[in-house]
Amino acid sequence: MPYTATPTALPDVLVLEPRVFGDARGFFFESYSRRDFLTATGVDADFVQDNHSRSAQGVLRGLHYQLVKPQGKLVRVTQGRVWDVAVDLRRHSPHFGRWVGVELSAENKRQLWVPPGFGHGFLTLSESAEFLYKTTDYWYPEHERSLLWNDVDLAIAWPLQDLAAVGKQPGLAAKDAAAPSLKHAELYG
Repeated sequence: MPYTATPTALPDVLVLEPRVFGDARGFFFESYSRRDFLTATGVDADFVQDNHSRSAQGVLRGLHYQLVKPQGKLVRVTQGRVWDVAVDLRRHSPHFGRWVGVELSAENKRQLWVPPGFGHGFLTLSESAEFLYKTTDYWYPEHERSLLWNDVDLAIAWPLQDLAAVGKQPGLAAKDAAAPSLKHAELYG
């Protein structure tokens, strides 16, 4: 098996850890195989789009989701490190409004499976980070929504002390800074 899948506190959100082959020359690992992803997770995802972003230290992207045509995301970091967060936004879920956070880095090579119906975001902890993710549906800007990253009802424990140590505050896009709280957001059924 090229990687193992471990459930988080939100059972549908999984941490995938690859089997890495390394020696003095460097390393190799399979970052994705549809067959092995299905075997490890039980999820038969049809990924249709790959995205790649670069963010400076302190940039906080999210919490994003698509209300119509929700996306499942398989996310990883290829340079630097981030604090990655998924929030269950499915009203019918026993975990509605709960979140989980995981550090993803180029060093630990972990990936996070964020299923459709979850909000997603990350905070860049290193000087910069390159973030790659596969999605199960295309990006439709007219369906994209943001949820307030520091909503008191969510109480996400963002590691802001890392930023404070270097005199920085989270850097947000205007849409993320003005996002509604969970109480006022448009959510899944």
